[in-house]
Amino acid sequence: MTAKKIIKNVGQLASWSTEKNNMVVLENVEILIENERIQKIDSQINCPDCPVIDAHNKLVTPGFVDPHTHPVFYNTREMEFEMRLQGKTYQEIAKAGGGILASARKLREAPQNELKKLVKLRLDEFFRFGTTTIEAKSGYGLSVESEIESLKILKQFKEIHPLDIKTTFLGAHEYPEKYRNDHQGYIDLITNKMIPEVAEMNLADYADVFCEEGVFSAKESKKVLQAAKDHGLGIRLHSDEFKPIGGTQLARDIKAISADHLTAITEDGISALKEGNVIPILLPATTYFLGSDKYAPARRMLEQALDVALATDFNPGSSMTQSMPFVINVACLNMKMTPKEALKAATYNSARALEMENLVGSIEPNKQADIVIWNCENYQGIPYFLAAQTVEKVVKKGELVWENRN
Repeated sequence: MTAKKIIKNVGQLASWSTEKNNMVVLENVEILIENERIQKIDSQINCPDCPVIDAHNKLVTPGFVDPHTHPVFYNTREMEFEMRLQGKTYQEIAKAGGGILASARKLREAPQNELKKLVKLRLDEFFRFGTTTIEAKSGYGLSVESEIESLKILKQFKEIHPLDIKTTFLGAHEYPEKYRNDHQGYIDLITNKMIPEVAEMNLADYADVFCEEGVFSAKESKKVLQAAKDHGLGIRLHSDEFKPIGGTQLARDIKAISADHLTAITEDGISALKEGNVIPILLPATTYFLGSDKYAPARRMLEQALDVALATDFNPGSSMTQSMPFVINVACLNMKMTPKEALKAATYNSARALEMENLVGSIEPNKQADIVIWNCENYQGIPYFLAAQTVEKVVKKGELVWENRN
């Protein structure tokens, strides 16, 4: 016996097609699922005894792939939101004792059982917004023990939670207070202690660095990332968020999979991404949440044939959202992406950024059955129905994992 089921009454299906090398929109189709995988997409499928998931003639898309999140934190930082409204910058808040260091202090004090419960609730919540695969970073520990513990929590959920999770070591998220005037000392701790332990325990798929003025310079970032690469980790990079200090060129040279943020990227930086086949992951909700009007130049990247990906940057300081539909809305309005471009960026391109495009990110035969059924009739409705709960049902590996019961 094989576990078959069928999604019927699909009004519109919008997805990337590998065969056609384009986004396709199909009308009035059915989807046959067997053993967690999509078997067939057709106008009419004969499977009389199959359990049915009814799409009610609405939109169906792939599950979102969110390739940049920070779900392991303890406290939220509402006070900083108010400080920004009063005119304080991200950097000024950090210098005043807020920012990443504030989250690191709280996380190191957090009871592990409580922290684990909070992480589980956040992972569960991704389904409500149609997200079925994420990349999840450490980075709020900034000590050997806390970074390892954060990654252990993620690894535990990676093994048991329905979400697909790729994990990233981000010990180089900020310099902890102890090392504010001893950067080399902290880099030595990361490269000689943290990375070897992370690799030995198989806790992370990738390593990342916050390469930015006032945090890790391009030279410092290279030391960390080269050590990670030497230990078999894939490379990602926070780059050019506030100032272009060479992060995109480093991403090219070190063969990073992605460079993320890129709000301050230059033409030379865009060329570097293209030369290095580095995927740009853009985080428009972060720009919005920080109250800035300077968004990453998505249109310029698309003109250069870069496969732009989108992510939430879910974190307690600069982007307190898990909603990919909101990200798509901001990308369309403020980065001038079309709804179809944004949908591809949030599914197939994001899957490529996690090296999972053969498994997730599109509705195609032999792919994993990660599918969102919407309470709207077409893909344009995703950014159009602003702040509405338009996700109706979420199917992960062929199983219904979330349903709007309101």
